[in-house]
Amino acid sequence: MSYVIRSVRAGEWAAAKELRLAALRDPVAHLAFLETYEEAAARPDSFWQERTAGVAEGAEKAQQIIAEGPDGRWVGTLTVLVEEPGTTDWAGFPVERKQGHVVGVFVRPEERGSGLTEVLFDAALEWSWAQGLERVRLIVHEENGRAQRFYRRVGFLPSGVTVLLGDAGERELEFVLERE
Repeated sequence: MSYVIRSVRAGEWAAAKELRLAALRDPVAHLAFLETYEEAAARPDSFWQERTAGVAEGAEKAQQIIAEGPDGRWVGTLTVLVEEPGTTDWAGFPVERKQGHVVGVFVRPEERGSGLTEVLFDAALEWSWAQGLERVRLIVHEENGRAQRFYRRVGFLPSGVTVLLGDAGERELEFVLERE
């Protein structure tokens, strides 16, 4: 199958919302995402419009990349957030270098195993390096073995940084890829 890999456009918020809600219905969503389907579904359209505009084509601080099938249906996505040195990340850790943070990785189940996730990551890294980022990182749940295996396969390695989530003591692991 042939896909178009591209950044979202600001006006495509409804498609971005639909794909995010599909991702949150995935059986491993509780390991992969920090929000629930119910939380996301309750958000007003204005939230989705603003969110999509902030990661759309031409944005410098974030970029959502999608895979669009031949029929126009979005079948995969990920987002790169730019983190600046001297700031604090979402978990309260200081950011020491200009880096990208990959979030929201999702490919529809019927498209998995096709090589599509690798193509999305290639596009994300190309965008990241073009922004002058020194490295790209992501956070993965310690029990999400499938994702960890994929991240290792495309060059990401554990950094040794661990994030504890909530009172349950669940752990998220940081994986990084340094710019060559």
